[in-house]
Parts: sequence; structure tokens; C-alpha cells
Amino acid sequence: MNETHEPGNLGIRDQPHGLLPLLESDEEVIAFFAGVADLDATDPAYRELEDGVRLASGARLEQFARAGSGDAFCFVGEGGEERPVVYVSLDGEAGPIALGLPELVRLCLVAPWWRDAPGRTAEELQAVADQYRDDLPDLDRRRERAARALGLDPAGLPSEAAVLARLVELSEGQAAEDCLVLGYEGDPLDPLFGAVLDRP
Repeated sequence: MNETHEPGNLGIRDQPHGLLPLLESDEEVIAFFAGVADLDATDPAYRELEDGVRLASGARLEQFARAGSGDAFCFVGEGGEERPVVYVSLDGEAGPIALGLPELVRLCLVAPWWRDAPGRTAEELQAVADQYRDDLPDLDRRRERAARALGLDPAGLPSEAAVLARLVELSEGQAAEDCLVLGYEGDPLDPLFGAVLDRP
């Protein structure tokens, strides 16, 4: 089966029913995404966004997964898995983290600790990554098994530096304006990446 590299595909082989069903039901995928990357799409209750949280543009904000903290992963607008993905934190922060589910999948596979990235230096980020590996000595094996279950070649994943640079790009570009999230009282939530990351 050939891999395609269209912008919205990012090398992930076409899945007949999309990636979300795999995040919901495939054991290898769940073991990594819910257990390592803290992205859980297995519970239908995780599709219910907190009341009052909405996009400034008036476009649809659709939660499809949740972190253990209760933070939300949401699609923006109408359509399928190609829609932008916004992360909404219960700490009052929000911002785009991927343009489509395939890009989010790659981010989580490469840097499951990405939430620790805002404001950290390259050295501090390396320490976070090293701590993840210390805590999960089988991280690479779990990543590889999840990637293959999703139709990805683990050797073709981008570098940590590339996915973190992409987070910065999204936080500074048009996507950030299009994905501005308002809180319960109608005020914009703080940017998820308010400080530019040091690029390793």
C-alpha cells in the first residue's frame, strides 16, 4: 500500500474509516495515545465540551478526546479529520496544535510530552523527554506498535525539533486567529504557547 504525502495526510496511509475509530478501539493505539500521550478518545462522554467554551468566529468547536486532566481536544469547523485541532486547557489556555488529525497523531507519537513545551528552553525540553523515557523504558516499542497500527512507518516520523517548531508556527500564524477560543464569560483564553519555544 502506498503512502501519500499530501498536506492533510502527512504520510499516514489511507484508513477506510479514518483515524478516530482507531483511537477509540485499537488496543495498540489506545495503549500509546491514552496511556502515554494522554489523549483518550475511548469514552463517548469525552465528546462533550464544557458549556460556554466556544470559538470567537462562531464556527463549530467539537470535542473528540480528553486528557486525564479534563483538558479537551477539539475539531474546528465542519468536516472530517482534516479539520484544525485545538487544545483547550482547564487552566484557561487554548490554541491550535495541528491542522488535521494526522498531524496531531504525529505530534503525539514524536513528542507525547508536548504540553510541557511552552516557555521551556531546548535543554529543559530534552530533560522532559529524557524523564519520559526513564518513566517509560518501553516508549519506543509502544510508539512503534501504535504507529504501525495507524499505518505509519515509524522511521518516517518527523523529529522532535520539527514538531515543536510546527507548534510555534501554528501559535503565531493565521490558524491562531481562526481558532481563537472564548471562555465562559466571553473573554479570549490565553494562548497555549504564549512564549516562543527555543528551537533545539
